[in-house]
Amino acid sequence: MIKPPPFGRGQRIGLFGGSFNPAHKGHVMVALYALKRLQLDWVWWLVSPQNPLKDAKDTGDYDQRLAYTRSLARHPRFVVTDIERQMKSRYTADTLEQMMRYGKSARFVWIMGADSLKDLHHWHHWLDIIDDMALAVLARPGYSIRALGSKAAVRLARTRASGERPASILKKRPPAWVFVTMPLRPESSTAIRKRRNRSP
Repeated sequence: MIKPPPFGRGQRIGLFGGSFNPAHKGHVMVALYALKRLQLDWVWWLVSPQNPLKDAKDTGDYDQRLAYTRSLARHPRFVVTDIERQMKSRYTADTLEQMMRYGKSARFVWIMGADSLKDLHHWHHWLDIIDDMALAVLARPGYSIRALGSKAAVRLARTRASGERPASILKKRPPAWVFVTMPLRPESSTAIRKRRNRSP
């Protein structure tokens, strides 16, 4: 039996998933912007045990990633959770299927960066993801144009909501998604790992 973070009935919750290897200020900015623009009550950071699209060596130690993300995501409306590890879930589609058990008690939206939208059609059962939950796609440096021209974006073109009122996405029935512009930050987990590896 999984134990999700506590929440109130009808609250608006953003699910922000990722490897967070490591988490950085760019992730914090995405979560803060989603919190504000989507008018959320909570942002749950779902630290993934293993990204299926990455090698295990590129994912890093789970407990270290979880602890560091918790140390960085210090906001009263942020909750960093190991719920995917509790679920023994490797795939977002499986995670959302289990989270929908709480769908009558809360309003969920999946938060992702534009870099993830670019590759969404490679994700396991990606069509199930968009059928289960509305998506909020946040701009990322160098990815927005490619993301909006991606296979998934083209497939979902008719279900894209206006970016002028992104909070309305939580009232829409999936499939539905919105692209949210935001100030861009240069941080990248990949770049941080490369710098660490070069260090003596």
